[in-house]
Amino acid sequence: MSTLPAPASPLSVGSLTQLSLSLLAIIGLILAVSWALRRLKVAGPRGRGDITVVDELTLGPRERIVLVRIGDAQVLVGIGPGSIVGLTPLAAPLVLRTPAAVLPFAERLRELMKRPGGGT
Repeated sequence: MSTLPAPASPLSVGSLTQLSLSLLAIIGLILAVSWALRRLKVAGPRGRGDITVVDELTLGPRERIVLVRIGDAQVLVGIGPGSIVGLTPLAAPLVLRTPAAVLPFAERLRELMKRPGGGT
């Protein structure tokens, strides 16, 4: 009868190192994706009901101007560290163009396929 070699211990140094590196890679990937989503501002308009954030402009690391829609009116609001200041209500609501990044994936793919050399 032949004796089989004993299986490697699941707690060996090599397996623990591999597990640790895999875990660090996954955590790094999660952090990179969250940073990219925050940087690209992938989320659409925020808000529920009658109050929504229509658009915003970053002025500095902690300062921004936000266009808020309240019912049918729009108001510019300045936001800084520890303060929110109403700048001005708009007499006529602004109509914003939809940026290309907000288009659904299928429409973007169709546009790319229509371009010369974009598809088969």
